[in-house]
Amino acid sequence: MDKKIKLSVIIIAKNEEEKIRDCLMSVAWADEVIVIDNYSLDSTFQISKKLGARAYKFKDGSYSDLRNYGLSHARGEWVLYVDADERVTDDLRDEIKRLLHSKRLKFVAYAVGRRNIVLGHELKHGGFGENDFVKRLFKRSSLIGWKGELHEEPEFNFDGKITTGRSDELGYLENRMIHIKAQRITEMVEKTNRWSEIEARLMYDSGHPQMNIARLCSAMFREFWSRIVLQKAYLDGTVGFVHGIYQVFSRFLSYAKLWEMQDRIGPKPKIS
Repeated sequence: MDKKIKLSVIIIAKNEEEKIRDCLMSVAWADEVIVIDNYSLDSTFQISKKLGARAYKFKDGSYSDLRNYGLSHARGEWVLYVDADERVTDDLRDEIKRLLHSKRLKFVAYAVGRRNIVLGHELKHGGFGENDFVKRLFKRSSLIGWKGELHEEPEFNFDGKITTGRSDELGYLENRMIHIKAQRITEMVEKTNRWSEIEARLMYDSGHPQMNIARLCSAMFREFWSRIVLQKAYLDGTVGFVHGIYQVFSRFLSYAKLWEMQDRIGPKPKIS
């Protein structure tokens, strides 16, 4: 490992030609930037190489596989994961630099907060406020890898034990990155259509009970109660309410696709 490389930034991208440039510019200060391109059909790969990133194509596998493939190419003492729709602010950059040059570090993994921008507005309610932290910064020698197909989790070695990072096993950075979550409703729908397919299949494979009218209504009511009532999405105005109701639709779509699988294929056989 090249000892001069303190930090590697790993970016996972697919068809992100509209966003990848700003993402890369926000991490240009890092010692190396790696882009794992999930066989984009646009110019994401070419833009990444043009802007100096080490770009690799990787087609098959889950999001965890993509993150692990990026890790296999990282040469830095530390690795920072940034998605193509995220931006590292100047304040966050400075904080990370200070942290990595500190002589005494209590943690080998750090969570980063996000400011979520949806349809041109920052959301502070509905599940996207102060508690939105993601595990992204790791000491390379302690990070074992990622697991999980849809909601991936890191595994790392903390004080001699393997963990995915409880709150007392993580450091929390003070400054946040910007998350351009969706710029258009069409973009939201396209992403939901992809992810709901995966979520439905995972629920089907786990032997989820047969879906029916009651279960569909219950799933939508729970999501509505959580987003709109408990987390007060409406306090973000019209955009917050629209996004909150959209999350109810997204939940419905996953369960509707699960019902479709069960109806077409039949219930998942139980393994004896």
